[in-house]
Amino acid sequence: MHSTDPVAPADPAACPAGATAPAGWLRAGRRPPADLLVPAALAALFALLPLGYLAVRSLERGPAFAWDVIANERTALLLGRSLGLAAVVVSASLLLGVSLAWLTVRTALPGARTWSVLVTLPLAVPSYVAAFTWLSAFPGLAGFKGAALALTLVSFPYVYLPVTAALRGADPAQEEVSRSLGHGPLRTFLRVTLPQLRPAAAGGAVLVALYVFSDFGAVSLMRYDTFTRGIYTSYRASFDRTPAAALSVVLVVMTILLVAAEARTRGRAGHARTGTGTARPAVPATLGQWRIPALAWCTAVTAIAVLMPLATLGYWLTVGNSATWDPARLLDTAGTTLGVAAAGAALTTLLALPVGVIAARHRGRTAHLLEQSAYAGHALPGITVALSLVFFAVRYAEPLYQELPLLVCAYAVLFLPVAVAATRAAVLQSPPVLEDVARSLGRSPLRVLREITVPLAAPGVAAGAALTFVVCMKELPATLLLRPTGMDTLATRLWTETGTGSFAAAAPYAAALILLAAIPSYLLGRHRT
Repeated sequence: MHSTDPVAPADPAACPAGATAPAGWLRAGRRPPADLLVPAALAALFALLPLGYLAVRSLERGPAFAWDVIANERTALLLGRSLGLAAVVVSASLLLGVSLAWLTVRTALPGARTWSVLVTLPLAVPSYVAAFTWLSAFPGLAGFKGAALALTLVSFPYVYLPVTAALRGADPAQEEVSRSLGHGPLRTFLRVTLPQLRPAAAGGAVLVALYVFSDFGAVSLMRYDTFTRGIYTSYRASFDRTPAAALSVVLVVMTILLVAAEARTRGRAGHARTGTGTARPAVPATLGQWRIPALAWCTAVTAIAVLMPLATLGYWLTVGNSATWDPARLLDTAGTTLGVAAAGAALTTLLALPVGVIAARHRGRTAHLLEQSAYAGHALPGITVALSLVFFAVRYAEPLYQELPLLVCAYAVLFLPVAVAATRAAVLQSPPVLEDVARSLGRSPLRVLREITVPLAAPGVAAGAALTFVVCMKELPATLLLRPTGMDTLATRLWTETGTGSFAAAAPYAAALILLAAIPSYLLGRHRT
């Protein structure tokens, strides 16, 4: 089995002649080269910009005023609601993600490859589209139940994907030993397999919790007050941005505590192979009498998460008339969405590249600080990031205000962690000895990055860029606030129509958004099968 926290010799000389250094080898004693360190530091400062804005805004009227906002009874209510919603969604996502991963990877499930693709497709459904489809079909779902249902159905793939990767990479030897000692499949799964999956499942659970903390669309449509909706309401209710900033600070603290707790729980645990040779793939377990229930479970999840939104949209598309269909406007909006999302994904991937390489190849305080700084924007709701960029543009870069580059920058701040995580994982899988050989031949760090590191890590980096492209297309609150005057994306048009209760008019934009996002989501699912 592969280690989840690889540790390798601190010196290349420690590796035997002719041997390849471990894929996860970290250069503990060498500082990152300046060619990487400078752009990585700029990316980290860029990601930290919203936190600087929060520090200025929240203390603008003095610490006492900020504390009054934080200690307010409504803040405590929002805190409880956000934590409760996150707990339910994370628990449900773990159940769905782990069970589906085990069924599609470790069992002889009929059509396992097809199911693997289908259960990743909810990534293409924005939370507010899921909320719109369920609310339009069942108005009584408004509130906590509806918000929890919509968020669970769009976020469980964040658990499924890493757990699937962990199952495929794990050597089945320990499970076979457990079975040979007389332990049944269930006990073997609980005592042997599940502990190996804990780091991957915990990482996915953190992503789900962060998604819930920062979600705006689903909770707003379901009319369930959480921190993000409270921040938006505070922003719209007054020209005073201090209360909204103070609430955002609480959200940041919640996120920091969550990530720290996950890291502490995970620690340095790992499950490493001790033998020689190549890890064998596991022999799929026969389902026997559980075959029909397993198929029913996969069918039910797919039907609720994918077919239900599509069926509801199909209904509203047929209900609509020529007045709700404007093909020219729809095509124009779709083209704008693709262009903005592509620009956001390109900038995000470019900023993430040096950070991801340093995080993968160097160990130390600097590398850790750069990686953690890149996650700063992910702790904030889109509206807070948008407000910070508006604050920056108005004061220091007025020509950028309400222009497309500012919106693209918001996407980069919000989704930098997605690209950094993909880049780091891809670089860890490429042998660092090739980079050392290139350096020994006189290649500069920048040339090594361009000619060795990036080509080897390109498939993983491309997968991260595709995922970033998908989330950029779906982003709503920052787009609402930062889009240039007169510019619409599919998300903002959908939001405008649903805000007035025009479900038939909103359906074409929702369908187009799901269709466009489904293509990279499908490719991501195939990439992992």
